[in-house]
Amino acid sequence: MKTSGMAHLKSLVFWTFIAITIISFPAMIAYSLGLRVNASRSLPIGIYAVTRDPVSKLIEFCPDGKAAEESKSRGYRSRGSCPDGAAPLIKPVIARKGDVVKFSPRGFSVNGKFLKNTAPLALDGAGRPLTHWRFGVYRVAAGEVWVASTHNYGSYDSRYFGPICISSIRNRLRPVWTFHQ
Repeated sequence: MKTSGMAHLKSLVFWTFIAITIISFPAMIAYSLGLRVNASRSLPIGIYAVTRDPVSKLIEFCPDGKAAEESKSRGYRSRGSCPDGAAPLIKPVIARKGDVVKFSPRGFSVNGKFLKNTAPLALDGAGRPLTHWRFGVYRVAAGEVWVASTHNYGSYDSRYFGPICISSIRNRLRPVWTFHQ
């Protein structure tokens, strides 16, 4: 009886390993080929590819400091390859060097153009308080960009952590296939 139970356990472990390998292998190949899957609501759900286009509006970056800690602890980012063990964020760049960013209770305006869906929220989707970046007018300095999603009003972006250092940008992306809701 014990031998049969042990054989069953070994078989279960073996087939579990095979199933995990079959599921994860294509994802690893896709990642190594520069493909990223976005399942968050900050952008259209879909597949994005790494590009060398220096002015691509989409970036993949690892947040740092309070933004890294908060986004990881609240589950905004799953496990991944950033230094803190969480996944990078994918966000649209809304402002670059020299642009003028106005951040108010209404949201962002860049060079006088208002961006919809960028008003800061008091609470996240789980009802936890959010602290927004300081309201004001900012000229984007060399070495930084501002990121925000106009696709979803609930995105975790520069509304809550301000500008990001361009050295934290891992890749620039372009959409390959997206599912528009």
